[in-house]
Amino acid sequence: MFNIREISVARRKAAVWTSGKRRGSLKKFSYVILISLFLAGCMPPAEQPTPTSIGTTPIPTATSTPTVQPTPTDTPLPDAILVGAGDIAHCSNDGDERTADLLDNIPGTVFTTGDNAYNDGTMEQFVECYDPSWGRHKDRTYPSAGNHDYHTADGAGYYEYFGSMAGQPGKGYYSYDLGAWHIIVLNSIISVAAGSTQEQWLRADLAAHPVACTLAYWHYPRFSSGALHGSDPAMQPLWQALYDYGADVVLAGHEHNYERFAPQDPSGNADPTHGIRQFVVGTGGRSFYAFGAAIANSEVRNNDTYGVLKLTLHPTSYTWEFIPEAGKTFNDSGNAACVL
Repeated sequence: MFNIREISVARRKAAVWTSGKRRGSLKKFSYVILISLFLAGCMPPAEQPTPTSIGTTPIPTATSTPTVQPTPTDTPLPDAILVGAGDIAHCSNDGDERTADLLDNIPGTVFTTGDNAYNDGTMEQFVECYDPSWGRHKDRTYPSAGNHDYHTADGAGYYEYFGSMAGQPGKGYYSYDLGAWHIIVLNSIISVAAGSTQEQWLRADLAAHPVACTLAYWHYPRFSSGALHGSDPAMQPLWQALYDYGADVVLAGHEHNYERFAPQDPSGNADPTHGIRQFVVGTGGRSFYAFGAAIANSEVRNNDTYGVLKLTLHPTSYTWEFIPEAGKTFNDSGNAACVL
């Protein structure tokens, strides 16, 4: 290989030799060849283009090793809050205002266990009595109908006020999902007999939603120690369907008090393994009813405090808390796993 200095010298010599008139044409040609060889020996070989596929993305080399796909994982659904009460609004008192004040500070979905607007569930009573208090939470409320809501023919005021949130007019039963839970709203004012349209719908809905945890609510309680109305055996077919499909919690109203029961079967026998826990939550603000003697499986009861029941629904369990109106101290709380 020649360095730069040697090439420069050679070029100068070639210029002299090729310009001299004394040199013959053969010699001049020889020197030109020599200089070309000098220069060729100093130049690196030219790079050859690498073949590429058409387009800008190279074609990947085939391999016999399969691509490993990530294993899918189920993301647990978040906890949900369900809060509410029944037997709520009358324009003659402010009990519903006191319980609505509680809702103002509790997030989540609102339920009602019937008798939303007294005395007759007219559209006027919904607008004038219910709407100024619980009505400010209307957009997040899934109601159930009570007998006072049906004092107006076919519950017309109830269905008009709540619209699609109350289910189909004339039926009033529907369901929705909340977190990991399936929630069922039933209408105890229409037929609930075994084989009725509602009972058949309930069984079909339960079969279509085989989730770990299920809650249902309506107005007339299957079990109650209340002195005015008490237990309603007519509700047993609905309880039976829920029990058959492993439901966990039932909420009711009608008796204007609060009562919590231990898990039990449709006949009222204690069943800590597969039984349904019932809460009577008729504490929305209308008035108070007296208790009679405590019936079987009644665990906690109170009839001098308005308030709401807050349920925190976990994927496989739940906690409950009765939250009293301002100035009252009665409270009830606990937790339980869903029925296996």
